Amino acid sequence: MKNPEAQQDVSVSQGFRMLFYTMKPNETSFQTLEEVPDYVKKATPFFIFLMLLELVVSWILKGKPPGRLDDALTSISAGVLSRLPSLFFRSIELTSYIYIWENYRLFNFPWDSPWTWYLTFSGVDFGYYWFHRMAHEVNIMWAGHQTHHSSEDYNLSTALRQSVLQIYTSWIFYSPLALFIPPSVYAVHLQFNLLYQFWIHTEVINNLGPLELILNTPSHHRVHHGRNRYCIDKNYAGVLIIWDRIFGTFEAENEKIVYGLTYPINTFEPIKVQFHHLFSIWTTFWATPGFFNKFSVIFKGPGWGPGKPRLGLSEEIPEVTGKEVPFSSSSSQLLKIYTVVQFALMLAFYEETFADTAALSQVTLLLSVCFIILTLTSIGFLLDQRPKAAIMETLRCLMFLMLYRFGHLKPLVPSLSSAFEIVFSICIAFWGVRSMKQLTSRPWK
Repeated sequence: MKNPEAQQDVSVSQGFRMLFYTMKPNETSFQTLEEVPDYVKKATPFFIFLMLLELVVSWILKGKPPGRLDDALTSISAGVLSRLPSLFFRSIELTSYIYIWENYRLFNFPWDSPWTWYLTFSGVDFGYYWFHRMAHEVNIMWAGHQTHHSSEDYNLSTALRQSVLQIYTSWIFYSPLALFIPPSVYAVHLQFNLLYQFWIHTEVINNLGPLELILNTPSHHRVHHGRNRYCIDKNYAGVLIIWDRIFGTFEAENEKIVYGLTYPINTFEPIKVQFHHLFSIWTTFWATPGFFNKFSVIFKGPGWGPGKPRLGLSEEIPEVTGKEVPFSSSSSQLLKIYTVVQFALMLAFYEETFADTAALSQVTLLLSVCFIILTLTSIGFLLDQRPKAAIMETLRCLMFLMLYRFGHLKPLVPSLSSAFEIVFSICIAFWGVRSMKQLTSRPWK
């Protein structure tokens, strides 16, 4: 039975406090897993507010925005993709935890004890440190985590650039807690640990004084996202930086940081952002001779090669000059405005889909997810100026009209339903003409 109080919207105070992990045990202790709110979903308006606040503060302090539009759209796209599997089934992080708890637990710590709450806080954060560290040191795990590091900007939208694959390995590092911590307590801290890491993705906050000794801060996490040699494989903390200090992976921020992967992927296409390193592993695996070498390609570091140490050679990491120019879309301002409008419509549809999940049929749910993925992919193609972008966008607009006509998509404003059909019909005609030009081998600009 769900606790009605637990499902209510959080207050403004609670919304900000959950982002900074300052909620109290008596506010966030639940007897059953079903009572635990979806704090990540409830945090959405607070994400938006803080991103707008960061934009304003950055303009005031630096006279420019904290990042680029194309990069921000790609980051939010990754966040959307990472959440889509939860429409169909419970996260493996919770499913595996519940299985261990029900079959192998050694103790049953009280769910309503503050001691259990604080122990779980420490245990989840410790587990996150080791998961995060292995996600950098084990190539197959890096294939998932690299998505988060692929942004060449560093702002609050970067925090939303999450991997679809990451949860399929992270659960391993939290499993020991299931031997004694109730799932409802674990589910709360799993969300809070993630939410805390949102606000540290910013350049508008500098040094936080004594807090830098204990907590993971924007300064510490900027180092983690850097591709300078001194930044590589440093500062894995989630909430407490003490783990890095204890295990020798701490590095303070000093010289100017250049963000992103050591070898930038130069794309805004979300599927490539998510999975490109998997294809790289696959190619390297078959090109590398010897069974043990092939095994090492998968389970040693991303920089490993035959004859090299487990994590590769630091001198092979490209030096940064500080003059690197981030990859940007060459599309026109008009096209960028178009992608923003389509992205906003998709986000509204995405939020509505999550809100109505229980009432939607499996067919409608599947078609909705396909439309969301197609929209994100098409926007990526447009920003990348890919040759088949016009064809992709024509198909997407056609799919929109079909889903709309058959009732799988609801009009955001019912009184504007006719206008929606007219606008998307015009889009189909426009992009159809572009597609014909492409098919007849005329260059698309």
